Formats: sequence, C-alpha cells, structure tokens
Amino acid sequence: MAKKNAPMDGFIPRRPERRLGGVISGEANFKSIEKQQEPEKSSRPQPTRSTITRAEIDASLRGLDEEEQRQPPRKRRRPVTPAHILARREWIKRAVIAIIVILIGIGAYVGIKTIIASTNVFQGSILDIFQNVPLKQDANGRSNILILGTSEDDPGHQGGTLTDSMMILSIDQNKKNAYMISIPRDLYVQYGIGCNSGYSGKINEYYGCVHDGTGVGPDRKALVKAGNFVGGIFGLSVQYGVNVNYTVMRQLIKAVGGKITVVIEGNGPVPYGVKPGSVMDSNFDWKCGAGDWKVSYAERLRRCPPRGHFIDYPPGPAVLDAEHALYLAQARGDSAPTWGLAQSNFDREKNQQKIIKALKDKASSAGVLADFSKVSAIIDALGNNLRTTFQTKEFRTLVSLAQDIKSEDIRSISLIDGDIPIMTTGNVNGQSVVVPAAGTYDYSQLRVTVRQKLSSDPVSQEAAAVSVYNASGIEGAARSEADKLEAGKFTIGVIGNAPAGEYARYTLYKIGSGNAATAQKLQKLYGVKITKGAPPLVVDSETRFVLILGKQPVSSQ
Repeated sequence: MAKKNAPMDGFIPRRPERRLGGVISGEANFKSIEKQQEPEKSSRPQPTRSTITRAEIDASLRGLDEEEQRQPPRKRRRPVTPAHILARREWIKRAVIAIIVILIGIGAYVGIKTIIASTNVFQGSILDIFQNVPLKQDANGRSNILILGTSEDDPGHQGGTLTDSMMILSIDQNKKNAYMISIPRDLYVQYGIGCNSGYSGKINEYYGCVHDGTGVGPDRKALVKAGNFVGGIFGLSVQYGVNVNYTVMRQLIKAVGGKITVVIEGNGPVPYGVKPGSVMDSNFDWKCGAGDWKVSYAERLRRCPPRGHFIDYPPGPAVLDAEHALYLAQARGDSAPTWGLAQSNFDREKNQQKIIKALKDKASSAGVLADFSKVSAIIDALGNNLRTTFQTKEFRTLVSLAQDIKSEDIRSISLIDGDIPIMTTGNVNGQSVVVPAAGTYDYSQLRVTVRQKLSSDPVSQEAAAVSVYNASGIEGAARSEADKLEAGKFTIGVIGNAPAGEYARYTLYKIGSGNAATAQKLQKLYGVKITKGAPPLVVDSETRFVLILGKQPVSSQ
C-alpha cells in the first residue's frame, strides 16, 4: 500500500521531470517505502484467509503513521545545474589566482630587497648574479680582502668611524685555502695626509680620515684607499675591501640559528678559584645592570651567572648568542677586574678570528641558504650595514669558496707569537701604541713574514736571509743587487762592503744546512756553485747565504 509523502521545506512533491544529466525523481524513495510495507514472512506456515478485517486495516495504517513519525525528515538534494558547476569553477579559479598573487607578492618583496641589497653590497647589475666570475688575484694567485669593522650603527659608541676591527683575509681560490692577518688597531703609522691626529697616528683612524661624504659611493672609495694604504704597509696587493658594523654581526649570528661555538683560551694570571685559561672582562657589566642603583647584586648574578659579569667564560668551548659574541669580539681587558686577556688587543684580535671561523662553520652546516627566514635576515643585514668592492658577478664565486674552504684550511698569521715577535707595544707622544719590533715605521720584517706565509714559492717559504757584499768597486752595487733579489722573492739580510781581496764576478757561500730551494735558485740565477768553507767575513746569526759581488764586466756597470 503506497503512502503519501509529507511536504518538506515548503515544497510539494511533483511528478518526475527529465533534466540535463538524468532523471531526478522520488521513485526510488517510494519503492523503498513500499518495501518497508511488505509484511514479514515467517518460517512457519501460516493459515490463509480470503478476507481482511477492518481492524487489521486500521492497525496497519496506524503502524505506517508511527513509522513515518520515527524517521527523520529527508532533505531534498538540490539539482546540480550548469550554473552551479560554473560558479564552483569560478570560485576555484579565484582561489588559485589569490594564492598566485600572494606568492608573487612574496617573491616581489624578496626580489626588491635583493636588488636593493645587491646594489648596496655589490657593484654591477643584479642580472650579473647569474655569472660566476673568478676573483681578482695578485702575483701569487691570491685574492686579498681588507675587512674593516666600525660601530657607527651603535648610538652610544664613541668614535663610530674608527676601525677597531681590522683584518686581511687572503684566499687562494684554486687551492681552497685562506690566511687571516689581524691588523693591530693601535699600530702607529704615517698617514701621508692630515687627519684628526695630525700626519701620523693610529691606523684605525685612516678609514674615517679618507672617507668623504655619505652613501655607498663614498664608502667604496674609502675602502679602496684604505686597501692601498694597508697593502703598502704589509707588502700586499689588496684586491677588495669590506666594511661591516655591529648590526651585521648580530644579524649573521641570528641567521645561522642564533648561536655559535667558540673555544675560550685565556692567558695570564687568574684569581683564586678561577680555572686557568678562563676569560673575564668587566667592561661590559652594564649589560648585567652594573652602575644602575635600581639593580641589586642578586639581580646582577641572576642576569649574568655565575659572577655577575657579561663576558665571563671558563676555558673550552663556549656557546655564544649574538650579543655575547659581539662583546667578546671587543673584549681586551682594559678595565679591572679582568683576567685571561693579558695580551689585550692581540687577544681581542684572536677572538675575532675565532668568531669569523665559527660563523663560517655554522653557516655551512645549518643550510642557511635553504631557509627563507634566514635568507631574509641576511638580506636585511647586508643591504643596510655592509659595503664591499666586490662585483655582483663575483657573488657566486664567493658563496662557492665559503662552502669549499674547510676550517682546517683557514690559518692565522700571528704578528706577536714566535721567538721573534714582529710587533710590540710602545709609547709615542704619550700614547700607548703598537709598533714594529724592528722600529717605528720599519715594516721590513712584517713584509718578509707575510710574503713567506702567503707565497706558493718555496724560496719565499724558506725565507733564508741572503746578505749581499760589494767588492766590485762600483758604489751602490750591493744595494742594487739586493733590490733585484728582493723583487725575486728572496729575503735580504745585511747589505755592506766585502773585505779587500780578489773575487770572482759572483761568489756564493752557504751558512748551515737546509734551504735547498734557495740554494738551487741562487746557483741557477748567478751561474755559480756554492763555495765550500766559511766566507771571508763575520756574518750575523740570521744570515744563511752570502753573495759577494766582484769585478763586473764593463757592460753591466
């Protein structure tokens, strides 16, 4: 027995209609209801009757009504029309367009930042970044980079244009090695021009002295001038210059994860109970609240454990955040109490080199370039706070070298360690300064050492002193010959006159053993063999070869 459908949602069921996409009707629903009305079949045989009573019919109708009331009302599915399909496609298309616009916006933002940063940091077109041009080199195949650190971005720091951090980084891009030479900021030099201190003073004033104007252009011109000036002192051809400030240090450390590891190696006496090799500089205790009457000593200890000092480390590996790394790079123990920094500025320079190597190691291992947030932080830091004289087309080469040069292949050239230090401290016009051990303004030993360390030539590496003596009767012949040898990367010892006597055109003596490369090259250069026995004069302890110039042919005079 068919039953009536109750009205739903205010609509009256209609007969089936043929629509696009098939027949939509309630036929299936009606069939299911009819099936529900079929009486249950019993497994036992039932007696048959030919008639149905009125009471049975009424009971059956009541059962249908109760069943209908128990069933939840069915929602009628709205027909899917072409308009619905088009609307859905339009919504999807708009969503995709919105996502693309967002991505393009992010890309444009990063792209604009990159372009601005690249023009501030590198010279040349942004399109040059797709090139991979090797770095410029000196005669030894090395690229020498002058790195200067200033603090003009720190409002509370006096002398913001003074280059309190100075370093030469020398790279061999073929052999994948590098040398770091820290330049003493207190090195007393002659400027050659009038600066705030006059015509001579500390080297850290020179960059600010030759800096004329503001902006990227004047920054780069000052870097070029500073590179030529420092190169003249160290006997190097400097190809590039870099100027960084405090913000660069902070942002770079944050970009590599916010922490770097530096090995603490203090020197000098320490107080009772402090482990030898520890480092502490109280000059930065204001970071802990020192000097603020509102900050108790207990609060200082809480802020800066264990003793209330901002820079206070035991020997061994120390994990530093950006702020602690920045101030360790400045620590030199010039305010009591302090320990572990007995060499003052020289210790500071060593720690600066350690921090640079730690940054390089962390950047290589942290996958910085694959992280958007880290790349963005680096771009911000570089664009506003870093100046270089590199070309944009050299950028890929720099990145490749940073990845390829291993930490163990980055070496330091010390100017104070060793049996004969190259630099020492002194006092000039009441100032505590650094001067060459050979004498103020005498950079001969400095140049020899640097040339020896950086050269790939075995003669330069041996650095065996050749003393030249004149017996030719030609005034200035020994000096002239010594200059030729020095230009050929030989190390020159004493220049003087030989005792009277008869000498061949060239006579060569060797003092002591070793220095085979120098001996071979001298014999080949002068076409003579080493004369056996001692030379006819007393030589100093540094001399390893003696060259005596005898009578010279008329054509050579």
